[in-house]
Amino acid sequence: MTKQCSAEKLFKFLDMYETLRDVVPAMEGLFELKNEATTARCRLGEATILMFADLENSIKADTGKTLVPGGAMHPLMRYTMNYLKYACEYTDTLEQVFREHYYSRLDETQSFDDDDQKNKISEQPPQTTLFSLQLMRVMELLDSNLETKAKLYKDVGLSNIFMMNNGRYILQNIKGSTEIHDLMGNKWSHKRSSDLKQYHKNYQRETWSKLVGCLSNEGLNVNRKVVRSVLKERFKSFNQMFNEIHKTQSTWVVSDKQNQSELRVSISAVVIPAYHPSWGGSRNIFTLGDQRRSM
Repeated sequence: MTKQCSAEKLFKFLDMYETLRDVVPAMEGLFELKNEATTARCRLGEATILMFADLENSIKADTGKTLVPGGAMHPLMRYTMNYLKYACEYTDTLEQVFREHYYSRLDETQSFDDDDQKNKISEQPPQTTLFSLQLMRVMELLDSNLETKAKLYKDVGLSNIFMMNNGRYILQNIKGSTEIHDLMGNKWSHKRSSDLKQYHKNYQRETWSKLVGCLSNEGLNVNRKVVRSVLKERFKSFNQMFNEIHKTQSTWVVSDKQNQSELRVSISAVVIPAYHPSWGGSRNIFTLGDQRRSM
């Protein structure tokens, strides 16, 4: 409830800021009233910037170690992305707020972190805006927080599922909002897409590549002949591991349908080509052995 009220407060402040911004020019001749309105607008602008600082602090403070069941989306991520999505409906106003009031806010609340931030700003290309830097900073904090939470999962495969679920949701929200996408830039989106592919590869390697390893040909042949007992043990290990994976991962969550489809395709592409040739070639061996015993 506190978080929801904080978001609502931001939007109310922005509405009041826009109203004062639009009426102040019409106050010519009303010197005292114009000064009061201008001061109020400045205070609203500075308060708005502080709300984004509060958002940063809320992300930093979310250090809970309670795991989200099944590697599903984390509430912090969902809340933050919704906050940013709706905030960016005021992009033009927020650009003005950060442009006109950001440095005055820094001067009033100077800190070591603020010095670092000023240095980062000076290193950015001229077309980079203060508000876009604010968004990037929030996203960096969110990424860092999610990576920390992912490490809490003992199963590395599940850790990567968690990062896939959350990472894909973030990317979809960025791409689904023209305002946020324009502020973050194509380079950021491409980097996020690459990260998702890497999480996918990590999951596949940690889970299914190990399963396929059960069907390795190493040590299977002696004097150019297949050792039937070894082959049988390999298939037994394969089936046991497959059943364990199925039992474990049946409780995992893959939120996005496209992600579900991509995982099915990639798993099939790894397991089926490895299993079918092995089973097809060995089936004759088992059949022949059974026939000989029956003779």
